Amino acid sequence: MILWPMFLMLGLLLISVPVAIALMAPSLLYFYLGGALPIDLFAQRIVSSTESFPLLALPFFVVAGSIMNASGITRRLLHLADAFVGHLTGGLAQISVILATMMGGLTASANADAAMLSKMLGPTMVANGYPRGFAAAVVAASSIIVAMIPPGIGLIVYAFMANVSVGRLFLAGIVPGIVIAMALMLTVFLVAKSRGFKPGRNRMVTGRELWTAFKEAIWALTVPIFIVVGLRYGFFTPTEAGAIAVLYAILVGVVCHRELHWNQIPSIIRDSVMTISIVMLIICAASTFGYYMVWERVPAQIATALIALTKNPLVLLLLVNLMLLAVGMFIEGTAAIILLTPILVPVATSLGIDPVHFGVVMVLNLTMGGITPPVGTLSFTASSVLNTPITETFRESIPFLICLLLVLALVTLIPAVSLYLPSLMIGG
Repeated sequence: MILWPMFLMLGLLLISVPVAIALMAPSLLYFYLGGALPIDLFAQRIVSSTESFPLLALPFFVVAGSIMNASGITRRLLHLADAFVGHLTGGLAQISVILATMMGGLTASANADAAMLSKMLGPTMVANGYPRGFAAAVVAASSIIVAMIPPGIGLIVYAFMANVSVGRLFLAGIVPGIVIAMALMLTVFLVAKSRGFKPGRNRMVTGRELWTAFKEAIWALTVPIFIVVGLRYGFFTPTEAGAIAVLYAILVGVVCHRELHWNQIPSIIRDSVMTISIVMLIICAASTFGYYMVWERVPAQIATALIALTKNPLVLLLLVNLMLLAVGMFIEGTAAIILLTPILVPVATSLGIDPVHFGVVMVLNLTMGGITPPVGTLSFTASSVLNTPITETFRESIPFLICLLLVLALVTLIPAVSLYLPSLMIGG
């Protein structure tokens, strides 16, 4: 078994080489120097990794999210979130959590959500007396909810890499996402209470005001419901749901809100292409690296080693969680999912762990790496927008990280938290 490509990849990651290059360069050298495989196969693996019908869901949902942001849906969701929780202790921070939950069906990306929430809520929180580090920490932690709410990019990528149903994964993420939101709201309340943060408003909204905010946001709220119901009753596949979501977003923006104009299309396409290209390049690079690992039987060797340590599924999940927490501190979540899924899923399934449950645990765990040092991408995004030192953001994130670890333990130890809704799916 040849391991130097793996060590080279880890070395490149440690010196901050972009993930796609860190994966592709060792693979190319292996193909070129090894001699056992033709060099043409390297290019073939890059191309063939993109030839996946389920993977089409990724660009569709990214484009749909960009269109919805440009059509005023996000702003209406902000007003609705404020109507619900603006009067609570730490009201603006509570709004961040609620808005991230409602936007999960729109952005599909935790990083995109962190950037958007930082711009929308960050300056207002600071102007109302919240420390910049706390505001950035709340936004970064709230964005983790997006990874669980359909159609999270991490769920789509894991489904592609593990060859499991995207529809079941979408359903599996809903309850954990709601649990995370409730846990974060409780944490915000406790921290805000102890530090004397004021509510965003002095009173609850009236029934009329709440109804008005709800009516304005009704089209946005129907998106995740529309996707889940359609998947549940087999009206369309996850990939078809992405295409329909694009058409739905255009319809809402042009006909219902009348805020989507032709001059916005170039920026929507540019932003979408940038997001899609980054993820797809990493997937292509990971495919070539994965071929090396399969050829050298690296996953099989790791699986044998882990099974030799324990054949208890709960102990294995504990070991895997500890490993993923360490990996998430250094590698961005989507890249880690692409890299580790082919290695870990065979191990989990060999011990009877449901791959859908394992996927939810894995995506949640690695997304949490976005708020941990030293490479917490969510924290870096929020800190850069709010112009606050990253060390302050990491320090303020400690209560939220503890909260998320407790939720991770709950989801890990009680599979029904993630598997109940998929069990109701037709054929599930």
